[in-house]
Parts: sequence; structure tokens; C-alpha cells
Amino acid sequence: MPDFDALMTGAEAVARRAADLLVTMQHTPLGVSRKERHDVVTDADLASERLVIAGLRALTPEAAILSEEAGLSGPAGPFRWIVDPLDGTVNYACGLPWFSVTMAYQEHGRTILGITHAPLAGVLARYTRDGLASVNDVPAQVTGTRSLADAVVSVVLTSHFSPDEIARTTAVVRRLAEATRGVRIVVSGGLELSLVAAGRLDAFVSLKADVVSHAAAIPLVRAAGGQVTTVAGHDAGDEDLEKIASNGLIHDELLAAIRAA
Repeated sequence: MPDFDALMTGAEAVARRAADLLVTMQHTPLGVSRKERHDVVTDADLASERLVIAGLRALTPEAAILSEEAGLSGPAGPFRWIVDPLDGTVNYACGLPWFSVTMAYQEHGRTILGITHAPLAGVLARYTRDGLASVNDVPAQVTGTRSLADAVVSVVLTSHFSPDEIARTTAVVRRLAEATRGVRIVVSGGLELSLVAAGRLDAFVSLKADVVSHAAAIPLVRAAGGQVTTVAGHDAGDEDLEKIASNGLIHDELLAAIRAA
């Protein structure tokens, strides 16, 4: 068993250094390169990634590291980190506060420690398999909302979606706009999942989720009493494109609305 306290302390220090770097760089001239469709990568993504990889490699030399830009590196074995050194790049690049550093430490493909640090949104979410589940040092707890009509839901609609993916997602947004109290589009999955776990959002819908943004916070939502599934209702894993998270109480109604869309 890993020493969760030592691992959390070390990993949180890496996340804080990366977050401080991002805050410092946000309002400086940034080089921006085009990725898939309208998506971008900035100098800050790459600088944060270098810092995170170096920090985690020093902390856990036995672990591989899967990162958004650098891909997979390090030794083969049961342990790996999944990291997004800047989740919410488009928000970040235009000066918005909705971005985070996310890091998940896994054993045999299961997250046993997760950190999501969103410095300007004021969110630090932490999870360990041995029982820690907190947001800003408060025990994570999903909302008690029992009806979709009373729910506030965030939906991912992002710049690398294809026309078909845009059409599918906008149909869901339209349906949820009719069925819920409010729909929000934030596009920083680790942060949004942490807000579900903290009881600030009732649900989160991503129909094309990536691995790196969500691995740290999926088990946090579950530990907080919520659910994370595919649209079909199966428990969502890291590799699933569909990740539908909620407080659990509205989950069936939410899935029905998405299917209807």
C-alpha cells in the first residue's frame, strides 16, 4: 500500500507549483498553436506539463506518466499518473478563471489518489482510496436535489467537436434547457466534476470526454455519493467517451432526458 499522506503531500506541492506558474503566465504574451479543429495549446500548457512531469517523476520514479501533450512516458508497470497540466486551455487563453491542474495516480488502471487544483476558481479537490474525499478541506457531498427540474447541469461543448458531435451536444443542451433550472457550459471537466462532488453543481454531461481531464475527479464524485455513468447507464471508466455525472438522485431522469435528445 502506498503512503497516501506522503504521496498526497508531494503531489499537492507539484500541483500548487504548476497552478502558480499558470496564474503568473496567464496575463503575459502567450504563444498559441492550433490543435484539432479550433482547439489550441499554449506555451503555458507546455511549461506546466514540464513542471508536472519533472515533479511527479522525482516523487514516484516507479510510475509511468500519461499527459495530454507529451503522451505516455516512463517505466511499464502497475503504477501510472494521468495528468492534465492545464484543463480548460481555451478559457485560460482568453483570461477566464475556469481552468485547473488535474493529476490522478493509478494502480492497475484504478485511481487511488486524485487532485484537481483550480487556483482562480478557488477549488482544491482531493481524493484517496483510503477514505479522503474533500473539496477545500470540506468533506465532499453531492447535492440533495431530487428533481431534474430543480437541477443546474454543466454540459461540455468544446472547440474540437466535429459537426456531428456539435449537433448531438446542442440537442442535449436544448432538451436540458427545457427540463432543468439551468444549463452551464464551462469546459474544464476536472473542475466541473469537483463542483458536482462539492454540491455546487447537480450534474455534468460530457459526450466526448478525454482520459486526462477526468480521471482525478471521477472517484471523488462517487465517494461524495454521486454517480458517473455512460448514457447507457453503465459505470463510466477512464476510457469511456461518455461521462455523465450527477448527485445520483436525478441520474435516471437525467439519462432519460439525454436519450430523448
